[in-house]
Amino acid sequence: MIKAVLFDFDGTLADTALDLGHALNQQRIIRGLPELTIEQIRPIASAGSRGLLELGFNIKPGHHNYETMCDEFLDFYTQRLCHDTRLFPGVSELLEQLRLRNLPWGIVTNKPARFTRPLLKILGLDQQTACVICGDEVNHTKPHPESLLKASKYINIIPEECLYLGDDIRDVHASLAAGILPIVARYGYLGSNEPPEKWGAKYLIDHPHELLAYL
Repeated sequence: MIKAVLFDFDGTLADTALDLGHALNQQRIIRGLPELTIEQIRPIASAGSRGLLELGFNIKPGHHNYETMCDEFLDFYTQRLCHDTRLFPGVSELLEQLRLRNLPWGIVTNKPARFTRPLLKILGLDQQTACVICGDEVNHTKPHPESLLKASKYINIIPEECLYLGDDIRDVHASLAAGILPIVARYGYLGSNEPPEKWGAKYLIDHPHELLAYL
């Protein structure tokens, strides 16, 4: 019996790839590099600055210039936080159905709060959520289960009575570790070399409204 629904944010509720990609391309432009296409950017968008900087510049945390590049990326992203970002088609209707069924829903994301919370306000979701757990509000981000367990505790619904919809392999691993039912949003970014059918989730959906079948 599912009594609450938890969502990832980027690539699950909201399509943020264009604005994230714009920030990365601004960095490339000022260095004389060609812009990357949205087709190149979209699969990596769920990985945030870490994944996008690796895509754009082949640098990872630990690289001598990583922190500087990350700060620059986030500055560019802040300037264009919600220019092209939209809820995925069908998400608004799904959330309305959850409201009508009196099912609380929340957001569990690795995205920092300084981006997540303003975006939720702009998108008109800030007053609807039962909880919002951001990546910088826990000690361990997904695939660690801490943020999902924190959400379950906050809404006072045990993990076994929650489901989590996400578009990344980390979402599935975090769900399974927390004892929460994972469902894969196959319409999302799916940033993994491994096909989502092999991530360990029993259920996958191609459109947000399909989630209603599992409630």
